[in-house]
Amino acid sequence: MDRITQKDLERMVDSINKATESPETPYTRTNGKLTGNIGNYHLDYAYGGVKLVRMVSDGGGITVISTGGFGTKRALYHWLGAFLAGHYQAKS
Repeated sequence: MDRITQKDLERMVDSINKATESPETPYTRTNGKLTGNIGNYHLDYAYGGVKLVRMVSDGGGITVISTGGFGTKRALYHWLGAFLAGHYQAKS
């Protein structure tokens, strides 16, 4: 079983942002001020775990997309794969 890395998760999240036509980065810097890119999916790390979140306000507010709180990289990797599969299935 191969190790799931942060880069693996980031590639999956990049694919989600492309598939959903969401902004690629969580924030944009304009004149030294950060502004949240509403709709961007990104990773949130804490307590040794990781989860998928989505930007919901230009002030940096987020909503949790993945369920179960902060989990392992492997669990989130499989969750992200299911998210993408569901997205593509819904589009077809």
